[in-house]
Amino acid sequence: MYENDLTLHTDKYQINMMYAHWKNGTLNQKSVFEVYFRKPPFGNGYAVFAGLERIVEYVKRLHFGEAELRYLAEQEENYEPAFLKELKDFRFTGNLWSAEEGSLVFPNEPLIRVEGRVFEAQSLETAILNFMNYQTLIATKASRIRQVAPDDILMEFGDRRAQEAEAAVWGARAAYIGGFDATSNLRAGMMFGIPAKGTHAHAWVQDHETEQEAFDRFADALPDQVTPLVDTYDTLRSGVPHAIRTAKRLEQRGKRMQGIRLDSGDLAYLSIQARRMLDEAGLHYVKIVASNDLDENIIFNLKAQGARIDSWGVGTQLITAADQPALGGVYKLVAREQDGTYIPVIKISGNPEKVSTPGIKNVFRIVNRATGKAEADYVALSDEDDMLKGRKLKLFDPVHPYIFKYVEDYEAVPPLKPVFQDGKLVMEMPTLEAIRAHHRSQLKPLWPEHLRKLNPQVYPVDLSPKAWRLKMDLVHRYQSMPEGKGRD
Repeated sequence: MYENDLTLHTDKYQINMMYAHWKNGTLNQKSVFEVYFRKPPFGNGYAVFAGLERIVEYVKRLHFGEAELRYLAEQEENYEPAFLKELKDFRFTGNLWSAEEGSLVFPNEPLIRVEGRVFEAQSLETAILNFMNYQTLIATKASRIRQVAPDDILMEFGDRRAQEAEAAVWGARAAYIGGFDATSNLRAGMMFGIPAKGTHAHAWVQDHETEQEAFDRFADALPDQVTPLVDTYDTLRSGVPHAIRTAKRLEQRGKRMQGIRLDSGDLAYLSIQARRMLDEAGLHYVKIVASNDLDENIIFNLKAQGARIDSWGVGTQLITAADQPALGGVYKLVAREQDGTYIPVIKISGNPEKVSTPGIKNVFRIVNRATGKAEADYVALSDEDDMLKGRKLKLFDPVHPYIFKYVEDYEAVPPLKPVFQDGKLVMEMPTLEAIRAHHRSQLKPLWPEHLRKLNPQVYPVDLSPKAWRLKMDLVHRYQSMPEGKGRD
């Protein structure tokens, strides 16, 4: 149960709302929810969407077994037995659209849309947000690190510092999507086909009489995978000289040392000196690997200092997203069924950024055919087809609508793809390598100003005029209500 059955991986208020719909006879009323986030993580210019594979597996397996029903029967709400019988027959029969994993996504645009009986659609909220928020966060962090080290080998080393086992393996997968080359986590390697890499710990050196003996014995055991950790005692006076001697012994056997690893100290200075010592010994091919609480900011600064590092092992700062440990994605109702048709709904808030955009929406990436670059993402109501017919579009800032421009010669690329239709999986799930390739292709249409690490230019996410008018109309309608009616 603990490993495989995630049915109750939800908040109790989801079950309570499902029960209330059942009691009131509204469980079959159709509804539409959209998933989005309000701010890009890490002050970045974009996020990297991830988590869809786990969402798909969750939806496919979602059912209430005997153990879950017994547990719910014990709750203080005293759910009626007939409700629990309804849950026993529960299956997802609705529709789900989603961005593809690896896609670049932006604030306040729909990333996932769920349509179906409110009884079903409401139940998906917690799990979808949990899977998407975490994996999108880690994939975005990984992409930021790749941006500052575009040609280096990046290895995910976060297994021991992740918040539990599932975070470690799914975080490793998300990092791979975002541009990392390998992981130290063997379970993630086995589950997802990610290359697994590892050398040895300081304990290996400490467990021998001499550092030289430790390096030589490790090389005897794994002659094709030798990257000694050289900072156990003294990096430049002891570790690197001993590694050079081991490398020379390997050469006599027709083998080559892969690299040396630095895990402490002044990584810029040590890597420069170690590179000089290796080159003077004729070991130009030996790479330098660095670890020790690295992130994109430290790597960026080390490169600015002239560090001679070829490969980076990034652990804690990546797997925990240490500088922003939550994405903050939300799952909001945007339309509900009334008299056989959908009517838009809105959430009003005293915080302007929390006011939702009503109505069922599609999003399109508007790519200028002349430059091949993206102009904006255009969020339109589902009954609009202007962008599909190549009509002139007005792109305006929904916060500052007086800022606008028109585009005519463009391609409108719809990021949302059908995943489930009438409860059946209709998307052919891509391989992890295909997802990585898709992520790389997504970077090309964006201007460098939107991709840079520091103070990126804000990428426009524009509402269609019709969507904007609908939002303003509903805001004004509910603001004009008598005090206490329909207001946040």
